[in-house]
Amino acid sequence: MDLYSQDQYSQVVKLWQSYKITATEDLDKYLDNFRILFAYHSGKIENEEITYHDTREIFENGQVVGFTGNPRALFEQQNQKLCYEYLKDKILKKKPLSIPLIKEIHRILTGGTYDEKRYITNGERPGEFKKHDYVTGIHEVGSPAEDVAKDIKELIAEVTEYDGPEILKVATYLHARFEYIHPFADGNGRVGRTITNYYLMINNHPPLIVKNEDKVLYYECLQKYDETEKLDSLFEFFKYATEKTWEKALAKVNGVKEERKSLKDYI
Repeated sequence: MDLYSQDQYSQVVKLWQSYKITATEDLDKYLDNFRILFAYHSGKIENEEITYHDTREIFENGQVVGFTGNPRALFEQQNQKLCYEYLKDKILKKKPLSIPLIKEIHRILTGGTYDEKRYITNGERPGEFKKHDYVTGIHEVGSPAEDVAKDIKELIAEVTEYDGPEILKVATYLHARFEYIHPFADGNGRVGRTITNYYLMINNHPPLIVKNEDKVLYYECLQKYDETEKLDSLFEFFKYATEKTWEKALAKVNGVKEERKSLKDYI
């Protein structure tokens, strides 16, 4: 398959659309390493204690041996695995986004991770929209608690009604607007990155990983949207992230061999 006549993002889209995904086993095949890397990076962005080794152990073996860190890190990564399993069939059937689906994603991703203040003092619960006003970012964004359900309903309607070709642009808007609304007391980043990929995949577009090493740029692009409501920066970042996510798979299908040093380079 020669894809080099197109720009890299278009190559990646064409590669993804060439995959024959008709069963959940096919998703497991094509997302085998992706699901682990996505869980690792999406978790690591907000929790420095998360490690790739522990994430891989959870996905592949269902356990981590000799762990001595904060149990929250394990809960979060186990939840990432459970969320992937929950969404597989829905991706395959192209179930549209809905408030119940988003709430269930949040419930799974944040189960057992709410701190004492949020859970006991504020009465917040995984799977429920926030009961109090939480703000985030330099511009203190976040819809008032009483407006969240309406704002999310309107956002879902906007992206669901769209039937044009600009899927990544719509996914970018979905992500930016979701993070701006900040509908939950905690876990908004993890949920936002998950529903963005969900939207991409039910529209036959490749999912992407926002890698931990790019989180400063990622946050800057989100901040740009908060300041100006312009999507250009985040859209270009998501194109870059998609290309970076799939560059090795693209090289492999085009027969590009990775250059490695030989013994003579060391002697």
